[in-house]
Amino acid sequence: MASPPTFHPDLGAPHQRIRGHRWEEIYVVGDVHGCRPTLERLLSRLDPTPDELVVFVGDLVRKGPDSDGVVDMVRHTPNFLTVRGNNEQKLIDGRKSIPSLTDDDLSWMASLPVAISWDDSLVVHGGVDHRKSIAEHELTELLNMRSLVPDGSYDRPYWFETRRADPRIFFGHTVLSEPFETPTAVGLDTGCVYGGQLTAYQCSTQEFVTVDPETTHEARSSDSIVDPERAPPTST
Repeated sequence: MASPPTFHPDLGAPHQRIRGHRWEEIYVVGDVHGCRPTLERLLSRLDPTPDELVVFVGDLVRKGPDSDGVVDMVRHTPNFLTVRGNNEQKLIDGRKSIPSLTDDDLSWMASLPVAISWDDSLVVHGGVDHRKSIAEHELTELLNMRSLVPDGSYDRPYWFETRRADPRIFFGHTVLSEPFETPTAVGLDTGCVYGGQLTAYQCSTQEFVTVDPETTHEARSSDSIVDPERAPPTST
């Protein structure tokens, strides 16, 4: 079994290490953004048993119509786990609010790990910069990482297109026109709240499972939806 990744003690958020072999299957699910009916249809497709684990990449909340419904489902289902997304962090910090969420819901969000790992797989919301060790990353990087250009946001190169190092990173945050997969990165945010799809990855079969949303809840410009490609490694 691979050694767990090491995080800096000043990260300010926990890392949850699980034993993958204890689960008959592990599914990883992309950004839900309050789209509970779409999530319910995806789960109906997956049909996870109590012995199968469902891990979410964060951003359960905001933009869609039923954030509290998604939180309630994930929070109270024993075989569901989630990392913290940047939208959960906005609620924790008080930068955004959702009146239907309780103080107890916010306390639960504040307790969420920033990373979940098993074997040689690691789930974070935003990503990692392969030019430095995981232990050097700050919380905001793990939640918001996208471009390798300083303050680049949607400027290429993207970290996941150029990553060639272990562990394999499952991530959301960057809205993709289609799921992305290389041996070292798996992108799962296919923009269900924007009229795209909600995507899951079945780890045993290495297959994507997608469902279409019932409606588009929020508009998004095409220049902030990434057509992913596997780029050559960059030294920038």
